[in-house]
Amino acid sequence: MRFPGRLSLITAALLAGTAQAADLMQVYRLALENDPQFLAARYTQDAGREKEAQGLSGLLPTLSASANTQWNDAERKFRSDGSTVNGKYNTNGYSVTLTQPLFRWQNIVTYQQGKLQAAQAEAQFAQAKQDMILRVAQAYFDVLYAEENLRALQAQKKAISQQLEQAKKNFEVGTSTIVDTHEAQSRFDLATAQEIAADSDLEVKRRALEVVVGKDPGTLAQLREKAQLERPQPDVLTRWVDAAEKDSFTVQLQQLALEVAEKEVSKNRAGHYPTLDAVVARSNSAATAALPVVAGGSVVPGSETLSNTAALQVTIPLFQGGYVMSKTREASANREAAVQQLEAARRNAAQSARQAYLGVSNGTAQVAALKASLVSSQSSLDSNKLGYEVGVRISIDVLNAEQQLYATRRDLAKAWYDTLMSQLKLKAAVGTLEETDLAKVNALLQQ
Repeated sequence: MRFPGRLSLITAALLAGTAQAADLMQVYRLALENDPQFLAARYTQDAGREKEAQGLSGLLPTLSASANTQWNDAERKFRSDGSTVNGKYNTNGYSVTLTQPLFRWQNIVTYQQGKLQAAQAEAQFAQAKQDMILRVAQAYFDVLYAEENLRALQAQKKAISQQLEQAKKNFEVGTSTIVDTHEAQSRFDLATAQEIAADSDLEVKRRALEVVVGKDPGTLAQLREKAQLERPQPDVLTRWVDAAEKDSFTVQLQQLALEVAEKEVSKNRAGHYPTLDAVVARSNSAATAALPVVAGGSVVPGSETLSNTAALQVTIPLFQGGYVMSKTREASANREAAVQQLEAARRNAAQSARQAYLGVSNGTAQVAALKASLVSSQSSLDSNKLGYEVGVRISIDVLNAEQQLYATRRDLAKAWYDTLMSQLKLKAAVGTLEETDLAKVNALLQQ
């Protein structure tokens, strides 16, 4: 069965022979440039850094200016003599005010919060970078495993096909029963169905990798045959757990969130505190007559006023309908929630470190065991083939041995990839996962 838009195995093999396979680091660098989640995290970091500057602005002076102009058409009547004065004139003015906060506890706490929120933005970006490394590696190894699974099924199908042909010939010459033919045919049909499913799964995994890196990276570098796994260093579970409880980015973020919540309590309590500002102002106002204004035979001229003021301004809030007390209680409740969230983050970080450590430790042992099992499975297959040729084994024995061999190969590949991912997850659990760790894994691959 052929699928539209999909390369045949022969074509893929030709491409692999003429083009260099992309390794894990190359795919990672593509993700740095094209992964929308990582790029969004970078812009979020830039936005979060501005919190410190916004908080600082509340401690710096503010300068404001205003100006106005107004046209007036006024009429004044005097009761003493019944005379009337009509005036059409313009009034205009401007003012400039400089205010320097001297004591505003809310503004001081807001600045402290801004610095903490900027630190949160840095930690969130660092975590986003770790997450991207894990997503790239997982998607990469998912493709490699899907390819290995497809290769194993295709090899198994080919072997079953040969057994089917041999069973048909043996039945024709009378050296075997129809049961062998039916058994081989059943295995062949099942292998065909599994191959179709594996081919589809490989396409899905490649598209998942494409989502991360922005394009199809093409042929991927495979794991070297003589690659060796390393034990965690230090090889002590408790040390990894302790490090995760202190240094995990999720713990760091929640610790910063708790400190922000504590500052929020202090800021809301400051709603009862007085404030002190220094205010300097300069203003000018003028009234200019557009037409002569006659009053008792004399002309009333326009006027202009210029003033400069400097003052200390104290504001004491007395009562705001209970708003400040309510906001303080709300902030206190949020602080207690942040305390519990920090504890949850520590427990989850510790659990992640345990799982990753055991994944590396047990995975290393599993890889070694499956390597030995692979040798045994190959020997079993060779023995069953020889036994079938001399008549002491039947075709079903050979088919079972072949299936066991290919299943062991597939399980070995999965154990390798799972262990490598556990190594990266262990570093991420303690907040130390970097590009150098990915490069070490990449060194286990071959073009």
